[in-house]
Amino acid sequence: MATLLALTLASVAMAQEEDDAQGQIYIPLSEPLVVNYGGPGRLKYLRAEISIRVQDSSDAGVIRHHMPLIRHKMVMLFSRQGEETVNTQAGREQLRQMALTETNEALTQEEGREGIATDLVFRNFVVQR
Repeated sequence: MATLLALTLASVAMAQEEDDAQGQIYIPLSEPLVVNYGGPGRLKYLRAEISIRVQDSSDAGVIRHHMPLIRHKMVMLFSRQGEETVNTQAGREQLRQMALTETNEALTQEEGREGIATDLVFRNFVVQR
């Protein structure tokens, strides 16, 4: 009986570890974003591949459902940026945080709950000046 209990407890512990390892899901935006940035003057382009991290598959479904809205928010945000933001590491980190905030604000407005996106990462970030 003690052996069976120990095996059962070990199985439960292993299942919880697997859930923790699988608890983070990355949802890539369907296509890279390509936007003009920097205002008037010579055209400058920014290309970003973005993934959004969520806790579980139901939140992943929410992200997929609202992907057009999220892409729109990202295009509008990125196109407002200046050279100092997109060309420095600190500026890109600030832009990443702003993108996460805008994504969560849009999802809160649409879904009525906060913090659906737990993180946002740039998989690729290229600037043409």
